[in-house]
Amino acid sequence: MKILLPSLALAALTSAGFAQQDQPSFRMQVNSRLISTTLTVRDAKGQLVTNLPQEAFHIQEDGRDQSVRYYASQRELPLSIALIVDASGSQDKFVKEHEHEIEAFLKTVMEPRDRAFAVCFGNHLRLVTDWTNDPKQVTESVHLFNKGDHSGSELGPQEQRELGTALYDAVYFSVTEKMETEREHRRVLIVFSDGEENSSEHDLIDAITAAQGADTLVYALRTTENKESKMTPRDRYGMRALDHLTQATGGQSFDIRVIKPKDAFRSIADDLKSLYEIGYYSNNSTRDKRFRKITITAGEGTTVRAREGYTPR
Repeated sequence: MKILLPSLALAALTSAGFAQQDQPSFRMQVNSRLISTTLTVRDAKGQLVTNLPQEAFHIQEDGRDQSVRYYASQRELPLSIALIVDASGSQDKFVKEHEHEIEAFLKTVMEPRDRAFAVCFGNHLRLVTDWTNDPKQVTESVHLFNKGDHSGSELGPQEQRELGTALYDAVYFSVTEKMETEREHRRVLIVFSDGEENSSEHDLIDAITAAQGADTLVYALRTTENKESKMTPRDRYGMRALDHLTQATGGQSFDIRVIKPKDAFRSIADDLKSLYEIGYYSNNSTRDKRFRKITITAGEGTTVRAREGYTPR
């Protein structure tokens, strides 16, 4: 964005002893990037609020007030959605049992202009179906993968990984190789996993940073069925990791031991039909890569769920 130096400032320079005709053509170059954030708003009773005007939102970045310069609500923006499916031996049963519910969920939230892809991961990340607006194609591709068809292309590095589960890489590369290019879309990852991780080259912070940087909401269905009495320290760490990942990006984590999958899908669908997107140009001109905290409010008695911030690039 280029801003001409105001004529008043030029006059001041002239009065300081500079001949106006000798002045070079002077322009100040300002490098600004719209910081957009997708969010939901709930009232004091926990009900989604869907009819707020732009004026209702107030933004702060690191405690400094920002001016809302962009606003879109509900279905004004197309939806880009990804299914990130843990296909390791202990987890693939969940998707097999709930394929119809997953397909019904996609049909509920997707319109003709929306599109989705699916990644199945263990120690490799397989793009089992690329962008499509056909929900049935997404679930059928996951079904075929679970039947042994591993012909999909790989995301991320192609070198041989050790055996294990690369959850963080699945999130990181789904964002950086697929979601980042989805400009002017609402971007959502839905992760089916128990949170176990032992094979990624990227860590949890990398995954969160990538999702925050691309303004991608992450939801998770924690798919373990282990009872509380049988949970190991690894199980508990996986639960906390999914909670952290989803909360930091503006999404939510669901534990299928305490909520039915169809109810979790219904809650996510309600969110996706009630999203706002607001944007601002940061008034922090510092050129660094330090995390910047975003705080958004929407009036007394409301709760805003959005990404916690971003790291400039």
